[in-house]
Formats: sequence, C-alpha cells, structure tokens
Amino acid sequence: MNKFFDNFYNFGGFGPAIEAIQPTDEQLQYYQGILPNNLLEYWKEYGFCGWGKGRLWMVNPKDYQDILTEWLRGTKFEKMQNDGIDSFHVIALDAFGEIYVWGKNSGNSISITSSYGMIFPTFDNEKYVSRGETRSLDLFFSIKTTSEIDLDDINDQPLFERAVEKLGPLENGEIYGFAPALALGGEPKLENLQKVKATEHLAFLADLGEKRVMADIVALSNQLPHNQ
Repeated sequence: MNKFFDNFYNFGGFGPAIEAIQPTDEQLQYYQGILPNNLLEYWKEYGFCGWGKGRLWMVNPKDYQDILTEWLRGTKFEKMQNDGIDSFHVIALDAFGEIYVWGKNSGNSISITSSYGMIFPTFDNEKYVSRGETRSLDLFFSIKTTSEIDLDDINDQPLFERAVEKLGPLENGEIYGFAPALALGGEPKLENLQKVKATEHLAFLADLGEKRVMADIVALSNQLPHNQ
C-alpha cells in the first residue's frame, strides 16, 4: 500500500473494504491502457467494493457506461468523446449517487451530482500531464474525507449516518435515492430516502430532463491574471 492509498485507507478512515466483488481477468485486461494501472491494481487487491462503510464505491465502469452516455448526451463532453479527444469512464460512486468520471486524457475531470442533475467539470490538462495518471489517481483517493462524501438534508445536516441507521447499510450495487426525486419536486429529507439499485436509479435520473453543466472553476481560475 503506497502512502497515498494509506492516507485514504487509514488516516481518511475509509478502510477496510466491504462488499467486495473480485474482477475477472477479462475485466482487468479490457481496461489495461484505458484506466490507470494503479486503479487496476486496487481492483485486483480489493475488488469492486465499498469504502467508508459504504460512503464511496469503487465500481466496474462497464456497468455504468450506458448510464454515463445518457448523462453526457448533448453536452460538450459527448462531443469530446465522439471526436476522439477524450474517453470517459465511471470509476466510483458515492452513497447518494455522485458519479466520479475518469477521462483517459484528463483524469478526474468530471463529477455528476445525479440527485440534482448537475455536471461539474474540473479539467486541468496541464496539471494532469505534469502529474501523470498514476499520481493523479492516487490523489483522487488520498484527498477524500468521510465528511466530504455525504449529502446534506433540507436543514444542512449530513444524511449518511442517519440513512444507514434508518435503512441499513448499502449492499454492492445500491445507493440511497430520494423518492420523489429532487428533480420532480422532492425534498432532501431523511424520510424521503430509500435504498435503490444504483444502475436503475441513475438511469431514471438521467432521463428526467436537461442536465445543468456547471462552471469549470479550475478553467476559470487558470484564466486569472496571477495564473498567466
């Protein structure tokens, strides 16, 4: 375990892994050269699994490729993929359906807050190239905190621990979803949460309406005079 993953596993409080499903040799081979080698090593060692008692899930990207296609449909990211500029894959989810997307040429460059229909780009190709994919992937994990991987309710109070207590821990392939969905006028309340199958719920949310692509704060920051 390198120092970055040790920081995630021990200091960050995400270990041990739970609900692990071991990848097949075919799955590992398929993503060779597409995703960072150290991510594939984590798959081999820990499997597709949950971290932080189910706050964060390391997933098989193939299970979410069609869903990602729907989320990116009509956006500039779909065009980037179609034009061969980049290729995007889901590498992780959080307990409430936050989708973490890895770009082959851009690293951790997109996150999707599915419950609110928001797409957050954070492209910094210069930094990605200088760090390299291995270090970039390690930093993706090492900077995570359990308090960050949560969702606030209508009173700005974190929901995860209360959701676990009320609904029970998540199994592999599950997330906590709101019913009614927030995009349909639902409210982010504990009583509106239920355990749902991740692929089905994320596909449902992707079909609800136009996605909002938020400002790329990294790109905007890089345009400021002090970064010239």
